[in-house]
Amino acid sequence: MLHHALASQPLADANLVRIGVGIDTSRYGHYAAFLRHDLQPAVGELQFVESADGYAQLRSRLEQIVAKLGAVHFAVRLDVANQYADNLLNFLHRLPARLANATFTISCGDPKRNKDYRAALFGAKKSDPVEARAAARYALSEQPAPIKMLPLELRALRQLASRLQAVVRHRTRLINQFHLLLSLTFPELALLVKDVASNWVLTLCERYPTAKLLAAASAQDLGQIPYLPDRLINTLLERARDSIASLDHDTSAELVRDQVRQLRDVRARQLRLENTLVDAYRQLPDPNHLDSIDGIGAITAAILTAFICDIDRFQTPNQLVAYFGVMPIEIGSGVDRNGKPRLAKRYVMSRRGNDLVRRYLWMAALGAVRYNPAVRALYARVVAKHPDHKAIAIGHAMRKLLHLTFAIWKTKKPFDRSFYPWDAPAHVTQEKGWEPTAAQDQAAGLKDSAEPASQEVTAACSGTLAHPEPGHNAFVDFAHIKAQLPIARVLEHLDLTRKLHGIGAQKRCACPIHCPRSNGRTFSVNLEANVFQCFGVRCQKKGDVIDLWAALHHQDLRQAALDLARTFALELAATPTTEKRSG
Repeated sequence: MLHHALASQPLADANLVRIGVGIDTSRYGHYAAFLRHDLQPAVGELQFVESADGYAQLRSRLEQIVAKLGAVHFAVRLDVANQYADNLLNFLHRLPARLANATFTISCGDPKRNKDYRAALFGAKKSDPVEARAAARYALSEQPAPIKMLPLELRALRQLASRLQAVVRHRTRLINQFHLLLSLTFPELALLVKDVASNWVLTLCERYPTAKLLAAASAQDLGQIPYLPDRLINTLLERARDSIASLDHDTSAELVRDQVRQLRDVRARQLRLENTLVDAYRQLPDPNHLDSIDGIGAITAAILTAFICDIDRFQTPNQLVAYFGVMPIEIGSGVDRNGKPRLAKRYVMSRRGNDLVRRYLWMAALGAVRYNPAVRALYARVVAKHPDHKAIAIGHAMRKLLHLTFAIWKTKKPFDRSFYPWDAPAHVTQEKGWEPTAAQDQAAGLKDSAEPASQEVTAACSGTLAHPEPGHNAFVDFAHIKAQLPIARVLEHLDLTRKLHGIGAQKRCACPIHCPRSNGRTFSVNLEANVFQCFGVRCQKKGDVIDLWAALHHQDLRQAALDLARTFALELAATPTTEKRSG
């Protein structure tokens, strides 16, 4: 369950009779036990189904207790099985308004704690009545903190994230099955291609599902497969003709084609869920501004929100990091893609924590090390210490993003990339006598009772100095504007990042200029060179970030540059007094 514990509320009036209610939940029904303060049964136990009639029976039993004892305080403890208690929790939280002379404290226990408590009281016995009695005794004896019912919008977001997690896991299983099929029909392909689930590989395997069929094709045939690199065409044909594949009959070919269809279907489901998840995230009544952090897009922000639920569950950012298990670990086994033994020591991300969060946070870190000044500076320092193990640096980047998540959510202020000179070396700020302002102090969001080893400023502040509004006749240095604004930041601002497809710096999607709502991929952007081009016959637009903005908003280049400066708080030209940093 993702309902979280709050600080313990004051107990009910001393004159109220305390009754412990333990409920063991399951998919189709639940079992409830009712104990007095002396741990003796208050009324008979109740087994009720997951329906309106079953809930009416539970309410009737509680009303009997109130009629018999007078004013009652019910300490309710649920032994939660997966998310089968969501409807029951909603029902219990609405009961105080419908049940006179009764107050409630409702808590949920994690399965491990409940199991240990039940084993200590009843030994090896395990049944619904035993689980319910143990929960009731826990509610009376331990007085656990109550839970807070999540808002409807956040509960819907959590359900969407859980469904996305299931789909992503299913896609991983299908990819593993695809690897197994390829090891029998064309094993050399996995040695040439890193991602066998990429679109051009799936198209190749759909047309030529076995090495024998591929060997009969020509270079011209392979050249018609979209996005297949030209440098691989001859190599693929040569490897197919010399393949050691053991399966090449029609049945094997049909198995490969069926696997391709499943992979495409699950990928389409994943994209639909991601879009729905983003829409649900943007409908939350209380925005947390996580999508303002450079590197964390709307999808990652929605996933983090769904699994964190409430940042008040965590007192320090390190608790948040530990919750998701973001840390690199050292391993050494296996053979790499070239057939050579792996080094004795290599570093990968830990498998602790939520696998969906870890997956998307890893991708967010890859973008943050390039475009987020806070993460980029940290990444550079760690890479300098561990040049041969960059996975360590990515792990530190993920950890930094969680620290930023904690601070942004706590302060409720968007991330400001210009808040602190992240890329300036420490000796420069010290020589210039830099000191944090009061506004920077209040926005840090990481203050603990202990003095930190080094200052860490993570959130935005309303007191941050902004660039002056550019005038209509102001001088515009186009090169200076482009140098300040990567095209990736503009794509993120336009909500296009989640639509991009491709490996590496070269990405494709539907052209936002002439067909923003289509499923085409005529729009190509190079995130490293900061240029774009549309290959559509009706469009043919190309250029840099200023050309893109001008085409999207129907402006000339000067108007586009001025608009970019206003939108992203850029300098129109380099400050004349700026000195080059030596060393």
